Amino acid sequence: MSTNWQDLARKTLEGAEGNTMTFPESVKLLTEAGFDGYAVDFRRAVRIYYRPAGETLELTSAWAPETVAERFDPEAVKSALREAQMQVPGYTYKGFCAKVTAAGCAGYVVSLLGRRVLYYGRTCETHTEYFPGTRPDAP
Repeated sequence: MSTNWQDLARKTLEGAEGNTMTFPESVKLLTEAGFDGYAVDFRRAVRIYYRPAGETLELTSAWAPETVAERFDPEAVKSALREAQMQVPGYTYKGFCAKVTAAGCAGYVVSLLGRRVLYYGRTCETHTEYFPGTRPDAP
């Protein structure tokens, strides 16, 4: 790929925050560029991108919650995820972030290699969301 990997990472963050790139679109770009994944830390307002040889890039997010709720509510996180997946009218990444942090999500880790996202709370409770068609217990 001729695009600098750091520029590509910035492009996916800007695309998410500007509502010009969907999660599947960013996953495709990052996967094709050889990324392992990335992590979002809502409490620090950063996104960290990971490459296979150990290179990382930490970018500041344009949005940070006032607080992350203490109690992790996996059902509320799942509800926000379904809205994002269905791209319901009025969906924005900022709105998604507000909903999941209100549900106690302190951050999430996207594994492009594992094709899943792990959402975690302040007490390390978790919810794992598999990329479509990759759930291990699916028929």
